[in-house]
Amino acid sequence: MEERQIVLGSAELPEVWYNLRADLPEPPAPYLHPGTGQPVTPDDLAPLFPASLIAQEVSLERWIAIPDEVRDKLSIWRPTPLVRALHLERELRTPARIYYKNEAVSPAGSHKPNSAVAQAYFNAEAGIRRLSTETGAGQWGTSLAFASQLFGLECDVYMVRVSYEQKPYRRTLMETWGARVVASPSQETAAGRKILADDPDSTGSLGIAISEAVEVAAGRDDTHYALGSVLNHVCLHQTVVGLELQKQLALAGETPDVLVGCAGGGSNFAGFAFPFVADILAGHGPRLVAAEPTACPTLTRGRFAYDYGDTEGLTPLTPMYTLGHAFVPPGIHAGGLRYHGMSSLVSWLRKRGALEARAYPQREIFDAALLFARFEGILPAPETAHAIRAAVEEAERCRETGDEACIVFNLSGHGHFDLAAYQNHLAGKLIDRELSDADLERALGQLPSAPAEPV
Repeated sequence: MEERQIVLGSAELPEVWYNLRADLPEPPAPYLHPGTGQPVTPDDLAPLFPASLIAQEVSLERWIAIPDEVRDKLSIWRPTPLVRALHLERELRTPARIYYKNEAVSPAGSHKPNSAVAQAYFNAEAGIRRLSTETGAGQWGTSLAFASQLFGLECDVYMVRVSYEQKPYRRTLMETWGARVVASPSQETAAGRKILADDPDSTGSLGIAISEAVEVAAGRDDTHYALGSVLNHVCLHQTVVGLELQKQLALAGETPDVLVGCAGGGSNFAGFAFPFVADILAGHGPRLVAAEPTACPTLTRGRFAYDYGDTEGLTPLTPMYTLGHAFVPPGIHAGGLRYHGMSSLVSWLRKRGALEARAYPQREIFDAALLFARFEGILPAPETAHAIRAAVEEAERCRETGDEACIVFNLSGHGHFDLAAYQNHLAGKLIDRELSDADLERALGQLPSAPAEPV
């Protein structure tokens, strides 16, 4: 019988995070202050983040030590297994070898606790008592609720309203870990009240929920904001995934030809792929494929520009691929991919041709999820299903060409809280959404006054 799982012992849990910024030939353009338009300074970020996380955000050191207390908590579920998808390979009749890194085994069911634990630790160490955050599908909110509980912090989660209504059991899990969950937009903040005044039936967006969470954090001395994706320090924390993967592939005697991940704000893709980027930039690494929804096609149809990370313009201007901060995506079930912007580091790779991006409609990705579930036994999150669809597409190409490629994708989360979406898909009730050219141009027309394209 062929080996299916490559498992590392607890002693192999990474002791450092990998910082991609150290290996870029030139750094991405700086964040700009939303008021002055000047490069953001550490003092500008101090109301929202502890000094330790700000230092990580701007660091150019290649390796940053993981504190023992963080490694202790990560060891609850890490290292995570690398699994050969043999049954899927046979069903697809492909000569390719397909592997997946299973991040669904964490307590929250996704990759998100890799950063949530670190952020909660550094905030608790700085004397902060309370964290505020946003969440789309609920994976990040669940993860921060779990991490806050580990370090004795209070946690407020502003959950995008459409997901708040679609996924009640995500709310229950957050509340189990002591968090307070609020449907966004809400009446609790000026940002939320403004949105509701304009659109009382707003389904919400991650940009709106970020505005609410940032407003709350900025208004209280005992509270900081925690973001689940996009920022450099979040991508940094997630590199435990790719660092483990490198060891596991070496044990399996494999060199990856293609690495596939879904991409919303960029955190799971970054953590999975960044440790391989130095080789890619040197001309001998794997191909990188980022998969996203046609309803929110940031990398495939967005513009590379300076934009706010939130709807109300409270956050720094970030150099990124964006659909425009005013964009409110339709309520597809992949709530974690319903974000208008992309990590500046992932955007840097896309801009320079170091990664490919593909967009898929909702029903197509649910078909891929069912295929995977029926032959590999794991029900994936709708976000993860985008990566599965791209991996299947790669395997089907290999079937046609005879290429015996090694394809690896990040199984970033399970779909146990998405059964209503699966039920609707099985009943033929899900519909595909595609962003129209008119809606895209309307949203991009509201980009802020800033350099038209970052260098």
